[in-house]
Amino acid sequence: MLDFRLNVFYTVAKRLSFTKAAAELFITQPAVTKHIQELEHHFGTALFDRRGNQISLTTAGELLLRHAETIMATYRQLEFDMNALKGEPGGTLRLGASTTVAQYVIPPVLARFREHSADVSISLLSGNTEQIEQRLLNNDIDLGLVEGRTHHSDIRYTPFVKDELVLICRADHPLAHRDEITLDELRSVPIVLRERGSGSLEVVEHALRGVGLRLTDLTIEMQLGSTESIKSYLSSSRCMAFVSVFAVQDELRAGTLNVLDVQGLAIRRDFYSIQLQGVSAGLADTFMRFARQHYSRR
Repeated sequence: MLDFRLNVFYTVAKRLSFTKAAAELFITQPAVTKHIQELEHHFGTALFDRRGNQISLTTAGELLLRHAETIMATYRQLEFDMNALKGEPGGTLRLGASTTVAQYVIPPVLARFREHSADVSISLLSGNTEQIEQRLLNNDIDLGLVEGRTHHSDIRYTPFVKDELVLICRADHPLAHRDEITLDELRSVPIVLRERGSGSLEVVEHALRGVGLRLTDLTIEMQLGSTESIKSYLSSSRCMAFVSVFAVQDELRAGTLNVLDVQGLAIRRDFYSIQLQGVSAGLADTFMRFARQHYSRR
């Protein structure tokens, strides 16, 4: 029902690449070129400036992109409303999730949701919290699930599920037999942290300030871009790291990692669902109700 040429234009405009758009839409690059040329002929103006292998939107292209985003959002809502009228939830849901949520929190929910709503087409992008927020602001996703909260004025943040960041080390670490270490000991042990822009790092930094510590007070050995890389690094080092308790369930059961309490320090947070202010997407809301029910039963 939606004009495929408009979908082609939207994809090219968002990726600024005919090649990437062709791959994403599973069509040939000449087909992409043909659809764009037809639109340009229809509107009687160029939609893209072409300079070698680089393209950019013309003023007309920017105008069409704004309208295309509105049309496609309306169409997704129409699909949902028509299916809901028949009692058959369906449509397209574009999700984005920060790294910890994407790897450890949301996959079980997605699996259960698909069992109940097989007609819903779901895509999931992952990145750090800043990247997911930007994806939402760019209209690349309908709903985000993040582990940080940067209070962007155009975004509505709603608590989703509670998490705790715990200090972990190898089971054979010299301090692994301890139940607790002091803040002074925490200063001296080598620590691996997440990268800047990570919601996890933001939460750790805030909790440390609450006990009079800064990140620079710690002995930081390295900053890595994912919890999986941190766990892998710890398996071959004497470092420690703060990670989500969701991320180490298997290792704790297997006895390969230990959790140490830090005297006077507790790092708890909410994971948040994020949507644009003033936007209510039926399918996104349906999914979040399901996700909250899933974790309320835990």
